[in-house]
Amino acid sequence: MLDRLRADIRAVRERDPAARNAAEVLLLYSGLHAIMLHRPAYFLYRHRWFFLARLISQFARWITGVEIHPGAEIGTGVFIDHGSGIVIGETAVVGDGCTLYQGVTLGGTGKDKGKRHPTLEKNVTVGSGAKVLGPFTVGENSKIAAGAVVLSAIPPDCTAVGVPARIVRRAGVRVCQDLDQVHIPDPVAQELCAMRMRMEKLEKQVSLLTEENARLRAEETEK
Repeated sequence: MLDRLRADIRAVRERDPAARNAAEVLLLYSGLHAIMLHRPAYFLYRHRWFFLARLISQFARWITGVEIHPGAEIGTGVFIDHGSGIVIGETAVVGDGCTLYQGVTLGGTGKDKGKRHPTLEKNVTVGSGAKVLGPFTVGENSKIAAGAVVLSAIPPDCTAVGVPARIVRRAGVRVCQDLDQVHIPDPVAQELCAMRMRMEKLEKQVSLLTEENARLRAEETEK
C-alpha cells in the first residue's frame, strides 16, 4: 500500500506542473485522496464486505467529488487531475499510469450484468468531459480528447476525438483531419455548414435554370 501511495504521489508530481512537493500532493490533491480511499474500498469489495465498501466510496465521493465504484480496478500511478465530476463504474479497469481529467465518465450503456464498463490499458489519457461507454478496451498509450464520446474499442497508440469518437492519429501518424483536445468538431455546426453549402449550390443551379428559361422565352418571342 505504501509503495502504491508513493507511486501515486510521484505520478502527480511528474504530470502536474503546479505540484510543488510530495506533502502538498498528499494533503491537498482530491484526486489522490479519491484513489487512496478507493484502495481499502476495493479490498473490502473483493472480500464481499459490500456495505462497508460502498460506505467508503460514498464518503470519498462526498469529500472529493470523484465517484469510483468499489468494484473498479485502479492501477498504480494513476493521476486524477482536478477530479470533480469523474465517474468510474463497477467493472471499469484503469491501468497503470493513466491520466483522467475532470468530468470523465467510464460508464456502461445499459443494465446488463457482467462486464459493462471500459478497460483502459497502461498510460491512457482521457481529456476533460470525455465519456467512454461500454465493455471494450482502450489500448495502451492512447489519448482521448476532451469532450469525446467513445463507444467502441480504441487500438494502442491512437488519438480519438469527436462525437462519436473517431481515430485521427495512429502510432503518431495522422489518419484524418488533425485535431487536438481544444479543436473538437461540433457535429451540429458541421451539419449546418454542409446544409448551407448545399443550399448555395442549389440556389446557383436555380439561378442558371431561371436564366436559361428567360433566354428560351426571349427566343420564342422573337420568332
